[in-house]
Amino acid sequence: MSMPLADLSAIVTGAGRGLGRAEALELARLGAAVVVNDYGEGSAAAADEVVAEIVAAGGRAVAHIGDVADHATAGALVALATDTYGKLDVLVNNAGILRDRMVFSMSEAEWDAVVRVHLKGHFNTTHFASVHWRERAKAAGGPVHGRIVNTSSEAFLAGSAGQPNYAAAKGGIVGLTTSSALALSKYGVTCNAICPRARTRMTRDVFAGFREPTGDGALDPLSPDHVAPLVGYLASPAASAVNGQLLVVHGGMVAVVERPRVAAKFDAAKEAFSYEELDALLSPYYASRPPGETFAAAEVLSLTRN
Repeated sequence: MSMPLADLSAIVTGAGRGLGRAEALELARLGAAVVVNDYGEGSAAAADEVVAEIVAAGGRAVAHIGDVADHATAGALVALATDTYGKLDVLVNNAGILRDRMVFSMSEAEWDAVVRVHLKGHFNTTHFASVHWRERAKAAGGPVHGRIVNTSSEAFLAGSAGQPNYAAAKGGIVGLTTSSALALSKYGVTCNAICPRARTRMTRDVFAGFREPTGDGALDPLSPDHVAPLVGYLASPAASAVNGQLLVVHGGMVAVVERPRVAAKFDAAKEAFSYEELDALLSPYYASRPPGETFAAAEVLSLTRN
């Protein structure tokens, strides 16, 4: 079996269950030594089970229980990887929570909790991993192998009316990804983001109306097992040219999302626009567009509901 991640070490956050678990198992299957991070109720038992599964299959893994949204804890997580395996090569940021509510009903605490875990959590681990890679590259006198795979969401692309906190955090993760990709490329580090669809404990209510498995042995189109191979690829040396990218993945499909492009351009007749001129130009333009065209890309990627 091919082992493209042999001699590499990886961190996967939120890896006790769901997407993170599938990603940790895939990285281990491809040869990486894995730090399995998780946090919350039942996290220690869940992380230990993933570690045991990796070790039983002949791999190497250790568990880390801690909240990556806490800056010091994220530093300790990276230190555990470097102390245990000598270095860190791959960081998969997956940890997250949901506090769904319409914007007019959302509390400050619900907003802060989601932004903290998703966006700050991604920053914290990225910060400490990037310090490690920068120091290694300077010591080596050239680039090292460093890979960051961040977890965004189509909620950022399409809006997701009942998830303003989640959509905002996931949009922020894309910004963090592209900025980090530019900053770290000279050290040999790539940073990419995925928008996965997966039926997990966190998303069971979100995907309650989507097509369920048929029971004939076919893989659930929303199984995390559809997502994990892309993470394994992005973590590998083969993906060295993939940097600052956003990819949607689910059900045997990977879509490369382009950066926003200018759809139309209007110039003022004189030095500056007036209200009347903008009304004359923009109102007919938007009135002529089909309803929902703004979210056409998200609609193309939609799943069939029952």
